[in-house]
Amino acid sequence: QVQLVESGGGLVQAGGSLRLSCTASGSIANGNTMGWYRQAPGKQRELVATITTGGMTNYADSVKGRFTISRDNAKNTVDLQMNTLKREDTAVYYCNVPTLFYNYWGQGTQVTVSS
Repeated sequence: QVQLVESGGGLVQAGGSLRLSCTASGSIANGNTMGWYRQAPGKQRELVATITTGGMTNYADSVKGRFTISRDNAKNTVDLQMNTLKREDTAVYYCNVPTLFYNYWGQGTQVTVSS
């Protein structure tokens, strides 16, 4: 069954913006941190940003000041607003919800930033 569904990826020019959204099914997001990771070709998956149920956020240094993570606990969604995109932001972006018993991942959404 589908647990995390992402949307909002695409192709954008450098300096542009994109907004990613992720919807969690069932109750997997309840009380759990939600986050976004990314994986560029030939590189390991890396943290982009996380947000707790209470709204505390954490960002990778490379995206601080440009990306904003937010969540709606009532809707079980987490969004990632990406501004001033750079070519090095090109990657597949994954939604993540780590729970006590299982680490959930979305299917990934491609973000491509052109020069």
